Amino acid sequence: MVARVAGKIDGMDLFDEIVRLRRMGQKCALATIVQVNGSIPSYESAKLLVREDGSMIGTIGGGCVEAEVWNAAREVIATERPRQMKFSLGQDAAYDNGLICGGQLEVFVEAIVPQPKAYIFGAGHISKSLCKVASLAGFAVTVIDNREQYANRERFPEAEDVFAEEYEELFPKLTIRDTSYVIIVTRGHRDDMRVLRWAVETPARYISMIGSRRKVIGVVKELEKEGVARTGLDRLFAPMGFEIGAITPEEIAVSVVAEMIAARRNPDSKWREHSKSIFQTGAAQALLK
Repeated sequence: MVARVAGKIDGMDLFDEIVRLRRMGQKCALATIVQVNGSIPSYESAKLLVREDGSMIGTIGGGCVEAEVWNAAREVIATERPRQMKFSLGQDAAYDNGLICGGQLEVFVEAIVPQPKAYIFGAGHISKSLCKVASLAGFAVTVIDNREQYANRERFPEAEDVFAEEYEELFPKLTIRDTSYVIIVTRGHRDDMRVLRWAVETPARYISMIGSRRKVIGVVKELEKEGVARTGLDRLFAPMGFEIGAITPEEIAVSVVAEMIAARRNPDSKWREHSKSIFQTGAAQALLK
């Protein structure tokens, strides 16, 4: 009998690969046989790792069962919601691919997602509170400002990275994915526009900007004149945060991070109704005529 080392597949450690993918900011799905009854062409605890591009490491036995689990894994990666699957390897033609063993198995498929990254543009007093609260909520925070006296480690000890550079010089260095969150709180409208112009072209899951409705409408109309598509701007959360009556920087940070969490977890509740954003509540169509 061949000894099996959990997670070791063809010389590649499956768990090392999970760590590597998370560090790269990539999602994947892990399928594990969690229960076995009778004879199957694999073993309990066997694992299959499916990457974002559909490539795989490991096996849970091959055949149609594995193909069905692969399809489910792609769905789990997209939705970030787990699946529990049951299979009976009897005389069912659906699984007649050399796997008629007479047993049953259950497979649990779970999403493995990288730590979400929050990119805070602007290093003022609201950003200090945002950095603290977002870090506590599990986001890896990067703070960016073109003023070194503001963007530094002394002001942002919780941040994973702090950059004091011109925004346009830094944009190409940032890897923005659908697990990224962009929060725009710079020192003025023009700087906000510089960042927003770039942000709407990225796949970021969440893009927000500070400011009143009047300011947001003005910025959006100006960008539209420049040729920025409305479809990109419609993704914007602005004014940012949930409507909780927030006034202080700390309260504003709580309202914004709560909105980020909702965007991340996508609960079944109608959470967008609590957003202050004119784009998330349907007010933009009337206000931007």
